[in-house]
Amino acid sequence: MPGLSIVPAAWLLPGLFIIAALISTAMGTSMGTIGALAPIAVGLATKTNMEPALVAGVLLSGAMFGDNLSIISDTTIASTRTQGAKMADKFKENIKIALPAALLTLIIYSFITSDTADVAAADFSWTAVLPYAAILVLAVMGLNVFLVLLLGIVLAALQGSLFADYQIVGLGKDIAAGFASVQEIFLLAMLVSGLSEFIKQQGGLSWISGKIQRITSKLKLAGNKAQQLAIAALAFSSNLCIANNTVAIVLTGDVAKNLAQQHQITPRRSASLLDIYACISQGLVPYGAQALLLGASFGISPWQVVTYSFYCLILLVVASGIILLRAPDSVPTASNPA
Repeated sequence: MPGLSIVPAAWLLPGLFIIAALISTAMGTSMGTIGALAPIAVGLATKTNMEPALVAGVLLSGAMFGDNLSIISDTTIASTRTQGAKMADKFKENIKIALPAALLTLIIYSFITSDTADVAAADFSWTAVLPYAAILVLAVMGLNVFLVLLLGIVLAALQGSLFADYQIVGLGKDIAAGFASVQEIFLLAMLVSGLSEFIKQQGGLSWISGKIQRITSKLKLAGNKAQQLAIAALAFSSNLCIANNTVAIVLTGDVAKNLAQQHQITPRRSASLLDIYACISQGLVPYGAQALLLGASFGISPWQVVTYSFYCLILLVVASGIILLRAPDSVPTASNPA
């Protein structure tokens, strides 16, 4: 990997985390990031004699950072649409929590990195980074997500044809192959969504929501902090059952929105809580698609992968601590402007 070739040996794990985080933020997908980087990470673990589960956990951590934070992530789209929040507002709310957790994770990975062999520098072109950077900048600027993705495809094709040996005449075939590669996941998502709707219609979600609210209502917390914890717990527990953070957000979106409106929680805060805790849960379940893919790539148990998912664990502590320590959230009114 060109990026890792310029990283000192003592910083390989933090470097892998940062690279995975940047790519997943630009692409908006943890699975795409893992699929692209897993073969390289396997080679890195073999060459440097690092614990495969540790390297896999670092890659999972970085991938989940972008899955949660990216403006073009499906979890961001689902959480903002269900809560009626703006993507830029949700991003600003998320980064206050995700960035401190990421910094703590980097510190931990830097301390546990042992002496390893240097990765030989490889020739590469910085122009290959331009499509990713453009996607990230345009998304942060608030451009329509579908337009951002379309421009990303065009820029990547142009970069490949101008600065590499990519044959642009094969673009249509490559796009079709990309669609075909996600057919199974698409059908699985449809089936899981249908099952989730049955659970919702039969009262299963209401039962879980009621139990969570009764537990959190017993907590003597100021303002609407208990309700914020209820939204967080709802997203976390739903994803434990479904193992698909996007579907979990869609499934719990209406209940979370009702809680937010009843207790004067801003849409950006409820959208942020849904996204953060669904992604935390997704990064910790060994039967999630991310852990299963990494386990298969490294030839280890998915349990071993999630054991080293330090970022998700730290994000859980940081996010919960911020809910408890910061001032209660409230919807601005005429007498109490934001």
